[in-house]
Amino acid sequence: MNLEPINNALSQLRVLRSSVGQVFETLGTGVRTDHGEEGKEQKFLQELQELLNSVNANLKDFESCINDLTPSQTPLNLANSAYLSLETNLERQALYPHLVQSYKWHDKLHEYSTFASTLLQQNSLKRSYYTNTKRRRSLPSSHLATPQMVDNLIGSIHYNNMNLKIARPFMTNAILHITIARVLRAAVILKGLLIEWVTVKGYEESLLDGVDEQWTESRHQVFRKVQDHAHSAMLHFFSPTLPELAIRSFITWFRSYVTLFADPCKKCGKHLHNTLPPTWRDLRTLEPFHEECKQ
Repeated sequence: MNLEPINNALSQLRVLRSSVGQVFETLGTGVRTDHGEEGKEQKFLQELQELLNSVNANLKDFESCINDLTPSQTPLNLANSAYLSLETNLERQALYPHLVQSYKWHDKLHEYSTFASTLLQQNSLKRSYYTNTKRRRSLPSSHLATPQMVDNLIGSIHYNNMNLKIARPFMTNAILHITIARVLRAAVILKGLLIEWVTVKGYEESLLDGVDEQWTESRHQVFRKVQDHAHSAMLHFFSPTLPELAIRSFITWFRSYVTLFADPCKKCGKHLHNTLPPTWRDLRTLEPFHEECKQ
């Protein structure tokens, strides 16, 4: 589809709207002091006539651009999404652009996966035709841990000002709810003994009302920052061979946020920087730093 005529028509429309706006601005201002005292009405009418002639010329150019546009031969089939424009609820009207964006993302995903499949078929993953008879290392099975193993591990972790609670809305896989004093709440999504996702919210925000609440971000920027840092720590402590140590290390690190709003930054010595407290905790010393000061 050729987009140049459409761009030209939109550019000419902006010019037309600008010239019309100048006409209304001149009418609203009326006779100005720069018109002078002698013959000021005649000068005002002459200026208005020139602006109207400019609007007429721009309108003709816009009509010529419109005539150059050709309608698409193939109609756009929006299926059931075409009815979204008829929605009267203001909260649901924003669904249509998100749906279009998801369609575009899905098309790109399909395109990239096709390219990847083609490349993988052309390049064999085998380094040689030699068959190795050596015994391979056993694959990590920490994601296949039984619920009893998870319960025993979490039950053996005890810290002051921290409450740990396990829920299983997805059958075997557990969700660990962490409450640190009256500072924050967190939902740690587990698959066996592997941490897959962490959601951090404020103490007063809902986290236990439903499954959807455990995936949505906090409405406060400070807890969204803490959630980003928790994901970094989750990847840092990841260990498929020692999953128990990874979970213990992550909970120990996360427990340091009990002083989120109390301790100043170890580098600049300030409590607030860009209206935020020190949201980063060092992965070894657990000292608080602002995100800009941790470098």
